Amino acid sequence: MADAAAAESGTESDGEAAATDTGAAADSATEADAPKADAAEASAAEAAEAAAVSEAQAELAAQRELRERIEQRKAEKAGPIAAGAKLSGQAADLLAAVRAMESGEPVDPALLRTAAPAAAPDRLRTPAQPQPQPPRMESQAQEPRAAAPGTVSAVRAVLTEGGAPEALAGQVAEALGEQAPELLRENPWQLLAVPGVRPEQADGFARALLGAACGPGDERRAAALVSWLLERAALQGHTALEASAVRSALAGHSVPDPDGAVRHAVEDSVVLRFPEEDADESLEAEEPAGSDPDEPDEADAGGEPAAEPVPVLLGLDRYALAEDSLADGLARLARTGQDASWEEAAAGAPSPSAAELIRAVAGHGLVLHSGGEAARAEPVALAVAARALGVRAVVAVHSENGRDRLAPDVEAVTVAGLLTGAQGPGRDADGLFALDLLVVLDAPQLDVETAAVLVESLADGGRLVLSGDPGVLWSAGAGRVFADLLAAGVCPRISSRTPDPGPIGELVSGIGIGELNQVAAPGKEVVIVPVRDAGEAVHRTVQLVAESVPRAFGTEAGQTQVITVGHGGSAGTRALNAALKQRLNPGPGRFGGFDPGDRVAYVPSPGRTLQGAVVSADAEGLRLECGGAAVVVPKDRVEHAVRHGWALTAHQAAGMRWPAAVVVLPGDAAQGLSRPWVYTAFSRGDRHLSVVHGVDQALPKAVSDIPSQDRTTRLRGQLETLLAPAAQPS
Repeated sequence: MADAAAAESGTESDGEAAATDTGAAADSATEADAPKADAAEASAAEAAEAAAVSEAQAELAAQRELRERIEQRKAEKAGPIAAGAKLSGQAADLLAAVRAMESGEPVDPALLRTAAPAAAPDRLRTPAQPQPQPPRMESQAQEPRAAAPGTVSAVRAVLTEGGAPEALAGQVAEALGEQAPELLRENPWQLLAVPGVRPEQADGFARALLGAACGPGDERRAAALVSWLLERAALQGHTALEASAVRSALAGHSVPDPDGAVRHAVEDSVVLRFPEEDADESLEAEEPAGSDPDEPDEADAGGEPAAEPVPVLLGLDRYALAEDSLADGLARLARTGQDASWEEAAAGAPSPSAAELIRAVAGHGLVLHSGGEAARAEPVALAVAARALGVRAVVAVHSENGRDRLAPDVEAVTVAGLLTGAQGPGRDADGLFALDLLVVLDAPQLDVETAAVLVESLADGGRLVLSGDPGVLWSAGAGRVFADLLAAGVCPRISSRTPDPGPIGELVSGIGIGELNQVAAPGKEVVIVPVRDAGEAVHRTVQLVAESVPRAFGTEAGQTQVITVGHGGSAGTRALNAALKQRLNPGPGRFGGFDPGDRVAYVPSPGRTLQGAVVSADAEGLRLECGGAAVVVPKDRVEHAVRHGWALTAHQAAGMRWPAAVVVLPGDAAQGLSRPWVYTAFSRGDRHLSVVHGVDQALPKAVSDIPSQDRTTRLRGQLETLLAPAAQPS
């Protein structure tokens, strides 16, 4: 029953997929040209992988009373922010959820009570002391806990009665919890909570259970469809959708009264409405205040143009909570005052851009820094200068690969390691990070939920620097945090003047402004390999990885990363990985298709891809080595969470780089290309880039004419409202 073309959560997003439902996230465009057999083979794995959301997220989404807390927080936004206040409100909610998740316990709704502010001790600067490099523990991620066997058995019986595949029992039990059997009988459309299940499949299940008692206008069906549309939208990065788009999509699924269905979904708190006022009125776009439909517009009468109608947005409380919390936290940090003691550090900065960044951080608590790979040295220099001043500073990166690309003497953590406490300074008595300055590299990879927890864990008076390349693909999860902050213009932005060197840097710089230029590459830094079909593309890719690149640059095959548009298709990651395994590490695949020495990509949760190698397997599961850490993937998770990793999608590769990259563009990849996709893929190799080129003019057209697919979010508007007086020029 799983959707045969469901987008794979955490690996493909706006640059690699296209919407087919109006206003909702649809199946990945990169899979669209794949054979049906390939899509069917992938569906179960993709649906299960998308289902691997953390328990904390699922519990947060289930707490409908959070809407009241969001409203309460909004009422407090205009008030002053007391320095040194203890973590409270949504921050306390999020921290309690994180702690429960880390301990392996379910999130108790009682934990979500608003905590009263209390005075916190002053956070004084501590002398800078050398610290050992944090342990490499990112790969030891919290796995989703399996549902109780009794619950799975009961769900299996209901599925069988309704004619649904028994294989979905575990996913249904994880998605709906212990009450899953009862919930399914009461409302069979709850089956849509399992990623990959489509409305027509849920309709058939409902008819088998309810008979003539159900129909297309059933309120239970309509509510489930609204939630399903928004969940699918989140896979494309949207945190909200326009109400008109949701109504259109509902009409496309034969809901007889889409407007009423949306209104009931809002009234029942299935979704939230923004703006929240007049929620009982029509969900059409609102007219400007004071307008009279019987009077002509001012523009028609020769006056000023009439104000634009305000679009009505719908969102799930999970993302509403995260966006509201993030906006509040960013506004709080942006109000941090000036510290003149940084001037000496700026004078000794290694470059003008680094000095400019240090001065910006001296005067502001929230600063953006943009630039390419070479520019990463500037925020790192900032952290080094801060530590010299006695400031508790931490550099956080997207992956272990990102840590490896920093200088050996640079102390850095991963964002995941910092949040779980496996890396970094830990938390103080108030549950906040024990630091004064957090520098986050690879900031475009932050989704709204991760960013919210990160920001709410920073103390009042702390400083945050978000640094990254604005040209790359956005986060695999929902939101576009870095892009929204850049667009809002509510804090200083330091644009690096340090370009990436060499022919690859020159090529990528042109792509960033929409130009695909020919560059001189006397050392074969950039090589174009034309191919006629997918079969030739696979053959030439294997040849490049196994022979040509290692011979020309003195590297090993494992130092070359293959990047392609999608998992399916004749030259997707599956086909390429099969061919590369046969050449580089042949074997029978006795461990669920894997052998010791296989290069793998492990996805412990949506949006996180860890590269590693197979070590062995036993009764506990598949044993991997990921970033220097030992990982055991349970047997029942291997099929859904582990792939061969010689070839990745561009979204999986974002935030990582290798000595050499081979980008594969067969003919059927053309519709998955965009400027951010090409920019990201072409910039993954430090010393060499090979482009296996079979898309003809589709490549320059994508670079010049196809920008990022837009994402509907609320963060920019919230920031502009909260921080409008503090707006800074870019």
